[in-house]
Amino acid sequence: MTPPPGLETTRLRDISGWGRFPRRMGRVAAPRDAEAVRRIAAQGIGTGGGLIARGSGRAYGDAAMGTALTLDMTRMNRLLAFDPATGQLQAEAGVTLDDIITAFLPRGWFPMVTPGTKFVTLGGAIAADVHGKNHHCEGSFAACVDWIDILRPDGRTVRASRSADAELFEWTLGGMGLTGVILRAAIRLRPVQSAWIRQDTVVAPNLAAAMSAFDAAGEATYSVAWIDCLASGDALGRSLLMLGEHATADDLPDDRRDQPFATPAKGRKSVPFDFPALALNRFTVKAFNALYWRKGARAPGRTLIDWDSYFYPLDAILGWNRIYGRRGFVQFQCALPLATAHDGLTALLRETARTGQGSFLAVLKRFGAQDSRFSFPMDGYTLALDFPATPTALALLDRLDAITLAHGGRFYLAKDARLSADMLHRADPRAAGFQAMRRADGLDRAFASSQSSRLLL
Repeated sequence: MTPPPGLETTRLRDISGWGRFPRRMGRVAAPRDAEAVRRIAAQGIGTGGGLIARGSGRAYGDAAMGTALTLDMTRMNRLLAFDPATGQLQAEAGVTLDDIITAFLPRGWFPMVTPGTKFVTLGGAIAADVHGKNHHCEGSFAACVDWIDILRPDGRTVRASRSADAELFEWTLGGMGLTGVILRAAIRLRPVQSAWIRQDTVVAPNLAAAMSAFDAAGEATYSVAWIDCLASGDALGRSLLMLGEHATADDLPDDRRDQPFATPAKGRKSVPFDFPALALNRFTVKAFNALYWRKGARAPGRTLIDWDSYFYPLDAILGWNRIYGRRGFVQFQCALPLATAHDGLTALLRETARTGQGSFLAVLKRFGAQDSRFSFPMDGYTLALDFPATPTALALLDRLDAITLAHGGRFYLAKDARLSADMLHRADPRAAGFQAMRRADGLDRAFASSQSSRLLL
């Protein structure tokens, strides 16, 4: 394939999301500064559009795969300014949460909202309006964003905020990079007294008990549950609920108070090769889930845990996505409104357990209320399940989609790799408004991903 005129800075690359499904060859450019982004984007738009910005590739599916050109933003990773009086950090879009934590946790600051990986970029966190374990009380990433610099189709850079270009600001948060290229942003960090989390583990023998435990822990800053998605009968939905608070100096043992931000060094593990296809099956996953449940159920109560282990347990295993083998994997993540959450979660878990297509990465979280243009969360619960990308699992996900729709739920685009356009638009009427905005502003002719084309956005 010959690059279009003026795009000699691009190279052909194998592109996929974190799930490694789907994957394809595509043109990629890696600008180092905002002017290079503007120049490359202008050339790309002039040859047919279809650009999308890409960070660390932590979106699970095809959201960061441009239909014509993908902009790799990871070289734009400079920290620009910090105000210790307010905690406001200004940074380029390619800065990762890991970069931020490395620079600012020793100074007593931590991200206000963080997803389950610290390797997501600032631009990606904004584009997906990521959420964390504290959404029920503090909201999504939007809550800590003060302004965003966005490159528009005409080459202008617009600074959007709640008071200037507010509509663009709101559509960009959760807009999956489809409103323009995010160049820089200002976010607020939270002050913390240590690098430790005070964790309380609650054992819930079934789904009803887990939901009751979430309700009882409504004032906890952080809450998340690992859920055994292969348990059935009276044990359907059995869970280990992990509550968390940033530890104060008084919470630390005497030998840690002098260095509250020091944590033990950890050796990084990695998955050096793709696991064989048979490694993950209903028997191995069921055995893992039973073992994990028994281990957690034996040791409930309070512990002191370092920030990395609490927020990012999977980051300790580099390349853990290779566990699913060369075929890759898909994640199903839905949000269900509070009124139908119990019945919807019951139906989803029963169908998953019935087929035996279990996931050992199954997470349940409580969402708080959120009124936004196109972001994922709603007042209720969110369930996330990982599956190998097999025909059997993909057929199961179609059935889980239908259950979600029947209970008034919606889907998380940052995790999606295979949803149909019809299902998305039926589940989320806001998609039509997003599509209309893109057409009215000419964004659909400039910025497009494989996902936006598939979902008719």
